[in-house]
Amino acid sequence: MKIRDRPEFRDKPKPLSFGPDVLVIDAAMQMAKRNIGSVMVIDANQKLLGVVTERDILNRLVARERDPTTTRLAEIMTAGVRVAKADDDLIEWMRIMSNERFRRLPIVDDSGKVVSVMTQGDFVSYTWPNLLHQAREITRTTVGRNYQILLVVGSVLLYSIILIVILTSFFGSSS
Repeated sequence: MKIRDRPEFRDKPKPLSFGPDVLVIDAAMQMAKRNIGSVMVIDANQKLLGVVTERDILNRLVARERDPTTTRLAEIMTAGVRVAKADDDLIEWMRIMSNERFRRLPIVDDSGKVVSVMTQGDFVSYTWPNLLHQAREITRTTVGRNYQILLVVGSVLLYSIILIVILTSFFGSSS
């Protein structure tokens, strides 16, 4: 499945983007207003320079006691961000994001402009229904294929339990 095939890709609003010289306070206020966890930092041609996440603000601004009213996004952004195209394979990017431990994946067009941002949460919404379906199918085929074995094992267990109950009641009452 391609990234573009997911409803999360089609239905997302345009990513919140700012130039590198925008103050962190201004970006953070917009993030809070829109209840989002990141902003894309773009150049004058709308090409991605980096990403500023809540974690960047915490680790590179707050923890270092920097002033958000004078610090610019370029000073705290994560540069060299991995990007995908809408036609890329969804499963492959899920694997990469999991292995490399990042949660936001900017999707760029052929000219390098950010058109969307997919998150691990977007990918989880894809995997849960599939995982549940696979678990049901595996259970159904395993139980169906091993029905006779399960019937024999179940019968032996039931017989053993009945025997234990009878012997316990017989020997328990004769004492």
